[in-house]
Amino acid sequence: MEKYLVKVYSWENSHLCYGEDGYKRGEKVVLKKEDIQNEIGIIELVGVETKDKPECGISRRASEKDLEVFEKNEGKKKEIINTCKEEVKRLSLEMKLVDARISLDSSNVVIAFTAEERVDFRELVKNLSKIFRRSVRMHQIGSRDEARNLGGCGVCGRSLCCSRFSGSLPSISIDMARVQQIAHRGSERISGICGRLMCCLSYEAKQYQEMMIGMPELHASVKTPEGKGTVIELNPLTSEIKVRLIDGKYAVFNKKDIS
Repeated sequence: MEKYLVKVYSWENSHLCYGEDGYKRGEKVVLKKEDIQNEIGIIELVGVETKDKPECGISRRASEKDLEVFEKNEGKKKEIINTCKEEVKRLSLEMKLVDARISLDSSNVVIAFTAEERVDFRELVKNLSKIFRRSVRMHQIGSRDEARNLGGCGVCGRSLCCSRFSGSLPSISIDMARVQQIAHRGSERISGICGRLMCCLSYEAKQYQEMMIGMPELHASVKTPEGKGTVIELNPLTSEIKVRLIDGKYAVFNKKDIS
């Protein structure tokens, strides 16, 4: 089966999907996930070459009726979320509602939320199922997923990286910031609007790791052509190392001249 990248309307992000019917870029399709046809998407890329496993399948091309039902369900989302908020408040649950999805057959509702800790929402689901008269499923997401869903712009002025990623979001670690010599800037300057480390830290981390091979660590004692000293700054892009010599002077050397 061919792999497609599909922009999902209801969640405003992209999924990697399987499809068999020779779909073309720009076509509107119905997505199938966990045996539920609950999303409308538009084909962005055809024949995607990746080792990633597709998250869902393409059921069929979207009909006019599918699109009408989708628009109708989208119009109900605000009412559903407001009702959920009332129940959450009544039950004193520590959770923040983010979005809601209604399946094309209107048989079930998926409600996305964030929470700092584990939440027992069994009574909430029971009450909402009675109110909406359909199956209700709560889906906890992280702060990155919330930002991905809401969209927006980063400090660079471009749309959020997470909203343009397909599939699961990559894992970002502080080591990626360290190897790029920017960890010292502080968490606020290297974090996105979600409060987590910026996704873009992963873009050049591997290249920086390769360039750091043969470079000493910060604050390490080294021998230079001008005597012993302490490393105070590294520049992997130029392979240069700034050293404070024993006599208090500062000098810059190429990594091949230091031991």
